[in-house]
Amino acid sequence: MSRAALVWTRRRRALAGYARAFAGNRGGMAGLAVLVLIALTALSAPLFIDDAALSLTGAEGGRFQPPGPDYPLGTDAFGRSVLDLVVWGTRISLTVGFLAAFVSVALGTLIGVVAGHFGGWTGNVLMRVTDWFAVLPALVMAVALAAVMTRSTLTIIIAIGVTAWPTTARVVRAQTLAVEARPFIERARALGGGHAHVMLRHVLPNVMPVVLAQTTLLVAEAILMEATLAFLGLGDPGTISWGGIIQEARNAGAISSGIWWYMVPPGIAIAVVALSFTMCGRALEGVLNPRLRERP
Repeated sequence: MSRAALVWTRRRRALAGYARAFAGNRGGMAGLAVLVLIALTALSAPLFIDDAALSLTGAEGGRFQPPGPDYPLGTDAFGRSVLDLVVWGTRISLTVGFLAAFVSVALGTLIGVVAGHFGGWTGNVLMRVTDWFAVLPALVMAVALAAVMTRSTLTIIIAIGVTAWPTTARVVRAQTLAVEARPFIERARALGGGHAHVMLRHVLPNVMPVVLAQTTLLVAEAILMEATLAFLGLGDPGTISWGGIIQEARNAGAISSGIWWYMVPPGIAIAVVALSFTMCGRALEGVLNPRLRERP
């Protein structure tokens, strides 16, 4: 067996072991099942929701119609089905959550690996910048960026992504320092491996499990931040998201009028998705970090 084939065989066995360990975590499996169901619902939404039912002028329901057989979650101020709005809003909320988490994790991983690998003044400068961003409230910075930029989904993704990365950078740097102290790094350098070779071929694959676990946690945080920004009126007015639904309910006076079916469903959806991602993230941390594994 060649060296490359041996490496891939070991990786497949490791992945299979991680999968078995994750499957043994009831909380993680419950969160994963909920996320799969929600993702399938979001992907299939265009198949059973007509565009006319989401428009402000094409809805057939009455204004603030309470839940009933025709509209299980009632209607909004324009006669649109709240159930349709919540299902359709899943697409934007999940998209923003995943993309914002990807931007944040990519930036944090880059800074963490570079700071941990080079150390010295380079690492000190990068970590002082990280400390500065970590001290500032991420939500306040995201609000400031979203307020000065064009109101769009891309703006929300950028605003969240460039403010939520310090935690990832700290975690990745710590893991990079641990990997750099292992003997195989010294052997790679002795054989002529440069900085790029060591970081890409040796350090990055060994920190990816931590990055993966951090990503699932950041998706939940990004969804909550997107909902908050949309609730504050900083989201894209041309899209439907969970935070935007709550913001529209507030503007329509649903809070003071006691129209609970307009506000509660998107709030529950946000809480369920955030909790599911958190459960998956904690389960991954326990699987990938031997120190966190539960003892029988």
